[in-house]
This record gives sequence, C-alpha cells and structure tokens, in this order.
Amino acid sequence: MGKTTEQPRPSKRGEPVWELLHNYPPQGHWSEHDFLSLDENILIEYTDGTLEFLPMPTTLHQRIVMTLIRLLASHMADGNPLVLPAPLNLKVADGKYREPDVLCVLDENDPRVGERFWTGADLVVEVVSEGAEARKRDYEDKPPLYAKAGIREYWIVDPIEKQITVLALQGDTYTAHCVAKPGETATSAMLEGFSVAADRVFNLA
Repeated sequence: MGKTTEQPRPSKRGEPVWELLHNYPPQGHWSEHDFLSLDENILIEYTDGTLEFLPMPTTLHQRIVMTLIRLLASHMADGNPLVLPAPLNLKVADGKYREPDVLCVLDENDPRVGERFWTGADLVVEVVSEGAEARKRDYEDKPPLYAKAGIREYWIVDPIEKQITVLALQGDTYTAHCVAKPGETATSAMLEGFSVAADRVFNLA
C-alpha cells in the first residue's frame, strides 16, 4: 500500500492518529491494489484513486435487504443462483468499484464471481439511504455505471419515497421497466414470474 512521503508530526491527545494515517495514500492517489487491501469494517466505494465512504445501514435498511435476498433465492431455488449482500466489491469499470446492497448471478459458477470482488452481475439492488448525496448516488451516478458493466437489471428500493424502481438494460442504457408504490407490485423484466409487493417491503418498519 502506498504511503505519503512527508513525516507526520506526533499526534496530540484529541487529534487523529497522524502516525497511522501516514501508512495510507493521500485522497486521490489510491491504487486499486491499495483499495482492495483495505481491511476496515466500513463501507467504501472507489473511483479513480478516490475513496467514497458510504453511510452505515440502518436496521430497516438491512431488513429490506434480507427480505429481498430471501425472495430472490426462493424464486430461483430450482436453479443454481448466487445471491449475496454487501459488503462485496463489484468492479464496474477500470478504476471503479461499487458496493450494491444485493448482488445476484443466475449461475454461481459465473466467471464474473471472484473471491475479493465480482466483475459483473445479472441483477443488483440498492436500498436508498437518507440524504441528498445517497439519493444522487443511487438514482443518478450508478445507473450508467451498472449499465456499462452489462448488469441486466437494477432495482432501486427507496424506503423514504416508498417506491421500487426496476430498470432493465436495453442495449447500453437502462429503461424503466416499472415503478411500484404502496399497494402496487414490482416485477422483474429478467426473472420470469418474480415480483415483490411494495407493501411487503415498506411495512417492515
């Protein structure tokens, strides 16, 4: 892992431990190897040398994630799928890694499935966290990245607005397959017969 060249001054009580920070590259200078070598119990995404720190999930967020994983796994029980939750790195392009809340491939032997990170998926889910930055990340920043990575379906589950948006890949961009609000049901374009009632997700609180 790269290090800064300037010797840090000794840290004082109440300050960050500069001596430890000295072991990490400056922001904007992280290599993919540096990023993948991190062993921290926090959610981090990576873009072109810069670390992006994600909010820690809430209990509701994790309940939604686990509900969706159970529903997906149950629907595909006759096949050989692999459905996993974050934290798990997904490489969407050179120099870009994301942490979808749910990653799914139809075949667990898919060559895109790696031990340290995946290089693709068939379906991913993001559960929107509170805050403008989180909303922008899931609704604006991630769709073009996931589309470019060839991910066939992207679900955005928004417990704040209480809606589920399903985006299906058409060519190299996503189109809105459906938007489900309370009392409605979200359906998959890729998985025949797979649907999720919005009430089942948003009544978990």
